[in-house]
This record gives sequence, C-alpha cells and structure tokens, in this order.
Amino acid sequence: MLRRLLQVTTNPDAKLDLRGTPCPINFVRTKLRLEQMASGALLEVWLDPGEPIEQVPDSLAMEGYPIVETQFIASEDSAGFFALKVRRP
Repeated sequence: MLRRLLQVTTNPDAKLDLRGTPCPINFVRTKLRLEQMASGALLEVWLDPGEPIEQVPDSLAMEGYPIVETQFIASEDSAGFFALKVRRP
C-alpha cells in the first residue's frame, strides 16, 4: 500500500520540456510555470546535463520550492537529460 501511495504522489501534474533552453531562462520558465500551479502540485521539468541540472535545482530550492526527485534519463539520440520533479509549496 505504501509503495502505491508513493507512486501516486510522485506522478507529475504537469511536465515542462526545457531541453536546449539556456540558463537562466530555464529557471525563469520553471518558476513561472510553478506559480501557475495549485499549492501542492508536482511539476516534472526536463533539463540538459551540465549547467542546467547544476543550477536550476539549487535556484528553486533557494526560492522555497522542494525538489522531490531527480532522475537521469538515457537517450540513444542525445547525451540524455534529467527529469526534475519539484513541488509547488
């Protein structure tokens, strides 16, 4: 039962694909999208490796947005990307 509950709570309410979007625009777009969501909603953001995944989670955390999960997604046609799940407080 606990496993099922955890799976339900980590399913995102919305997704935002920011692959190819440079910093700090990816942070700004993520924050704007979160501000449009209801309190407690979960947003999944797709970010490139390197500066985006290094900067965006830290910037969101400093603004008070809890990071729920970060997962690397391998891709055959690119260097892969990160799926970042962040909750609207």
